[in-house]
Amino acid sequence: MLSPRLLSSTVLLLLSLAVMPPAYAEDSAKLNEAVTLRPDPEAGKKIYPLCAACHGENGFGQQQGEYPSIAGQHQRVILKQLLDIQSKKRINPTMYAFTDMETLGGLQGMANIAAYTASLPSNPNPVKGDGEQLGKGETLYTTYCISCHGNNALGNEEQYYPRLTNQHYPYLVRELSWIRDKIRKNSDPAMVQILQDFGNDDIQAIADYLSRLP
Repeated sequence: MLSPRLLSSTVLLLLSLAVMPPAYAEDSAKLNEAVTLRPDPEAGKKIYPLCAACHGENGFGQQQGEYPSIAGQHQRVILKQLLDIQSKKRINPTMYAFTDMETLGGLQGMANIAAYTASLPSNPNPVKGDGEQLGKGETLYTTYCISCHGNNALGNEEQYYPRLTNQHYPYLVRELSWIRDKIRKNSDPAMVQILQDFGNDDIQAIADYLSRLP
């Protein structure tokens, strides 16, 4: 039987899908079109220097967590986040110039760069936490996250659930906190609901656990 928190989250997600604002419907149409395109990773490699200034040539991001590790992330997840930033659905002023359609070459360019980034080897040594709450982090993950992100936190590309492994601990802490606090506006409503009862220690524990998964 689902816990009350998980049950209410499921209901919230279904309601959010049933009542979709027009702007979100337009964003969904762009995403649906983008994922049907045949990407060219080699063409994406030529565009990638735009990303390398912040995310690094290898896509490993910055250890302080300001810029995430993007290497090896699912292509569809990258596409969705680029489109969400481009439409201001995800607030990220630093990225606005880099998601400009003319700069990237339209949806095809986005598809190309997403495919190239997804093909890069994942970060083998992301920044980790202090390791003092790993048991708690594992329990939280298996209780609340595993149904969407999977046993090994590799996500689900078809459902746009991101890979959570090989990511920097500070970035995970920041993004989970922003989702909980409703600062990150493009979050899955079910995830927002689940995180409402998470304290800072809970978020730090689960982020530390995730940062250590292979």
